[in-house]
Amino acid sequence: MGTQSAAQIPTSFGKELRACLRCSLVKTYKQFTDVGCENCPFFNMDQDNDRVLDCTTPNFAGVIASMDPTSSWAARWQRISKFVPGCYALSVTGLLPEEMAAICEYNNVRYVPRS
Repeated sequence: MGTQSAAQIPTSFGKELRACLRCSLVKTYKQFTDVGCENCPFFNMDQDNDRVLDCTTPNFAGVIASMDPTSSWAARWQRISKFVPGCYALSVTGLLPEEMAAICEYNNVRYVPRS
């Protein structure tokens, strides 16, 4: 689904970390503004910094790193097996705004709230 072979890994593990509300990918705010989300390029976060605030949240718990999501039972359990290798939140609190959920639907991409 992603356009790259792997997602950027977070450059730091402080308060600037955010998780994508659709796929749970964890990166810093700056990484989302610079590159967007490798699993959700249709959000165009790298072109509209307000989208980063709409599509990500600092409210998440735990992080799992997956180098080969397609063959990992943990990735299947976390529902990230179809996403690019990267760091993902174990649980995310929050919902995509209606407009962003509509973008998912328009792009024929399933959005399952993780809250």
